[in-house]
Amino acid sequence: MGILDNFERGLERAVNGAFARTFKSSLQPIEITAALRKELDSHAAVVSRDRILAPNRLTVRLSPEDFERMSAMGSSLTGELTTLVQQHARSQGYQFAGPVLIRLDRDESLAAGLVQVDSSTAQGGDVSWTPVIEVAGTRYPLKRGRTVIGRGSDADITIDDSGTSRRHVEILWDGTRAQVNDLGSTNGTTLNGERISKALLPQDSVVQIGRTRIVFRIVPQEQQQRPDNLGNFWGER
Repeated sequence: MGILDNFERGLERAVNGAFARTFKSSLQPIEITAALRKELDSHAAVVSRDRILAPNRLTVRLSPEDFERMSAMGSSLTGELTTLVQQHARSQGYQFAGPVLIRLDRDESLAAGLVQVDSSTAQGGDVSWTPVIEVAGTRYPLKRGRTVIGRGSDADITIDDSGTSRRHVEILWDGTRAQVNDLGSTNGTTLNGERISKALLPQDSVVQIGRTRIVFRIVPQEQQQRPDNLGNFWGER
C-alpha cells in the first residue's frame, strides 16, 4: 500500500465519520474514488483460482448539495471515475462480468460530505463501442478516416492554443485501430510524454500538443446518451 493509498483511505474515513457530519465538509472527487475502490475490494468474489469477480454496477449516493455540484461536471466525472475503477481492478487482478457502470444519485438522507456506494454485478449484453477523444473537457466521437486538430479554422477540431499549429495533428481511425500523426507542427507532439511523429493510440493514451491534452478512449455507445433524471449519469468503458 503506497502513500497515496493511505492518504485516500484516511480521507474516506474522515468523510464517513463524525467530522463530515459535524462540519458538512464539501465532498471531493478523490473521496468518491476511495469509496469506489473500497466497494470493489469489499465485494470482490473469488470464482476460481484464476478469476476474481468484482461488481460492475456502482451507484454513488450523495447529499443533495454534493450531488448538484458533482453532476455539474457531467460525463467527464463519471468517465474519469470509471477509468480509475478499471485501473484499480487491473492492479488487484479483478475481472468484470460486463461493462463498468457508475451512476451518481441524490440521497436526501445524507449530510454534505458523506458518500455511500451500492454495487451489483450484471452481465454485459451487446455493446456498440465508439472511439472518442477528449479535448479541453469536450468529448468528440471519432469518425472513420481522419480528424485534424489544430488552431486553424480549417481544422476539424479547432482549439484555442497559441502553442499549436493551424493543422497540428491528425487522428486516424480505421474502425479497429487509431493512430496519431504529427502534421509537421512547429512545436511537436508527444504521446504519453514521449515525442513522436506518428504512433498507434492505445486505450487512455494522452497526446499533448502545446498546452492541450488529447485523451483517446473507446467507450460503449451508452455513454454518449444525455443525462437522465436530475442530471444522473452512467459512465462506462
